[in-house]
Amino acid sequence: MLSECAAATKNSKMLGVIVVGIGIAGRIRIRDLLNPLPNSAKEKLKLIGFVSRKFLDAGKHVCVEYPMALSVAAARELWDLADSKGKILHVEHIELLSAEYKQLKQQVSGKELMEGTLHFTGGPLDRQRTGFPAFSGVSRLSWLVDLFGELTFKSATLKEQQKQQYWKLTTLFHAKNSRPLIWIEERGPGLKRKKRINFQFKSDTLDHIPEVPNSHVGLFMQDLNLFAQKLAGQTLTEPSEKNRILHCLGLADEIRAFCEQIP
Repeated sequence: MLSECAAATKNSKMLGVIVVGIGIAGRIRIRDLLNPLPNSAKEKLKLIGFVSRKFLDAGKHVCVEYPMALSVAAARELWDLADSKGKILHVEHIELLSAEYKQLKQQVSGKELMEGTLHFTGGPLDRQRTGFPAFSGVSRLSWLVDLFGELTFKSATLKEQQKQQYWKLTTLFHAKNSRPLIWIEERGPGLKRKKRINFQFKSDTLDHIPEVPNSHVGLFMQDLNLFAQKLAGQTLTEPSEKNRILHCLGLADEIRAFCEQIP
């Protein structure tokens, strides 16, 4: 549940960091810790090891990648544990840090949504490791919630061909004023990693994600600096950040429960 995260403990001048889990995200965390941005809060973080154990119980600050848990109940327990220990629990932000997303958010800002669709495709995933598709795709769900506010779950369908390693999850939400918003996660062999959008507003339509140059600072590096800023007391976890994360996991729970009750 807390794989590939960074846990920090105070030293005299530096903050010692242990990376928990060394999968894809964990290896990137290690790389960025060894090559910090000059004059950034992350320069105060020092890599002192990597293991595969839970750290909040031990009274350490924790940075965890999304999804932070595979149920909203487990996520609330982690937040409560962090609060009881007086420690920082930072959930990875990279889904909201990309240059393309920031530009998209600017284009959406202030517009009245009439209806919309976000369709993601990608290669196969191991469901045993990544959980139900609504959880493995929570970064796209985070996009929709961050763009359009809290959503109301209405219905979902999951088409799956296990032998072919293919599945397609189609979910209907209602956004503000009951505007329909469809989220599609589709994965299988030969599917390229791509996001397609069609957001129809009262004023115009956005039918593609803007192409903008990527930042010279990697997404994990940006996120790790946010964690370092929290450790240094330069910024705090906003209530809206925690509420968004828990709302997305709550929606994922609803989608899973709905699909699993259908024979």
